[in-house]
Amino acid sequence: MKKLFVSTGLAAIGLAGIQATQGEGLDIVSPKAWSISGTLRGFYDDNYNISSTRKGSWGTEVSPTISLNVPLRQTDMGIRYTYGLYYYNDRDSLGLNPFDQSHQVDVWLDHAINERWKINFTDTFTASDQPDLTLTQLGSQVTNYRANQNSIANHANVSLDTQWTSLFGTSIHYGNDFYSYKDNGSYVKQDDTSGTSAGGFLIPGNGKFPNQFGHFTDAGGASLAGLLDRIEQNIGLDFSWTLSPETVLSVGYAYNWANYTGDRDIAVFNYQNPVANNTPPNHQSYIYNSSARDGSSHNAHIGLTHQLTANLTLNAIVGASYSDNSNDPFSQSQTVSPTATVSVNYTYLPGSYVQFGVNQGHNATDVVDPGVNGSITQYQDTTTVYADINHKITEKLTGSLLGQYSYSSYEGGANNSNADSAINLGLNFTYQITRHFSADAGYNFDKLFSSLAQRGFVRNRVYMGLSANY
Repeated sequence: MKKLFVSTGLAAIGLAGIQATQGEGLDIVSPKAWSISGTLRGFYDDNYNISSTRKGSWGTEVSPTISLNVPLRQTDMGIRYTYGLYYYNDRDSLGLNPFDQSHQVDVWLDHAINERWKINFTDTFTASDQPDLTLTQLGSQVTNYRANQNSIANHANVSLDTQWTSLFGTSIHYGNDFYSYKDNGSYVKQDDTSGTSAGGFLIPGNGKFPNQFGHFTDAGGASLAGLLDRIEQNIGLDFSWTLSPETVLSVGYAYNWANYTGDRDIAVFNYQNPVANNTPPNHQSYIYNSSARDGSSHNAHIGLTHQLTANLTLNAIVGASYSDNSNDPFSQSQTVSPTATVSVNYTYLPGSYVQFGVNQGHNATDVVDPGVNGSITQYQDTTTVYADINHKITEKLTGSLLGQYSYSSYEGGANNSNADSAINLGLNFTYQITRHFSADAGYNFDKLFSSLAQRGFVRNRVYMGLSANY
């Protein structure tokens, strides 16, 4: 099975999103000290293994949530836990593990030191249990529907905001994102570029590189742990000026760095292969470790928040990123690329709004294959355009429509300038039965177009369910 491009982790694509509505943010908390809610849904997913070889199934989702919020005089803090259990009838009938599971813990702390100084901390921990789906059939034939995608991720952010005057403020911030996958074997596929065979082998060194001993299998690709285990960090400083009650201008700088921690063999380059007519310096064959994708970037940006009218707001942050991928043994690259986070929000009726936006930036990818010059794919450069319409049809019935298109080009390696493009649509209707009970139904459509063979897929999901909260 080919895997999706990754930004925040593959598990979120497999488990999240069978509803079209977005989850509540960390700043939205219950007025009570604690609250309990739960969702029970039935669904049909026509491609639950998210691949070009589609397998469909009816299923059931159970998702309870419990949260605790502690508002104090100068501090607001809380914690929320959400559990997700997903049962697939088709997998049960095939003798496969029918359950996927997810866990999410949100923690937040907002403390006003005084009227000018404020500290904000948020942390989101997610864990997914998506077991391998391997079916042994007649004789020795084995069908592998999905590799083990169990994973954990943690996203932490802390900021110190200071309002020095009524018009001028600063924000110092730090972020830490951690990703870890259970699929931690060392599987590097055999192809024309690598020219390797299964088992242990030695690649002789030269004056620049030492001898290297590697072990590969013909299992069909490097492990998720080797490709995507990483820690991404950033630290930055923003300055803001209030130009008028409707307009705030900001400028800022951030330093970002990523360390790939899988410590696995992820690819091999063989200069003796006739395909490699543009060989690396000193004719060096090489085994790539996870750390060959370590990199850093400097980001400068300017931002604008402007209240155009009482119900129309523009939020824009645009800038440039200077990226340094000097850990690639044969192709140390430095590139400059644009960055952007732009959105327009329009509230046209009470409870009804439209939002349009554009995002531009880099994201991690599970594609790594070396090119003829020895370089490997470091990341994807992605542009995303989206629209979100939420309409209050009646006092109790709300409809929402989400649409998103993204274009992601590969940077470096054999697939340099190849690309994936994705279309994601979600339609949802929610009916508030009483204060504590609601019903919803919806449809999600996902399609990935890819320049890479057997990577694209189509996925349709429909669902209907009940939710309760107290």
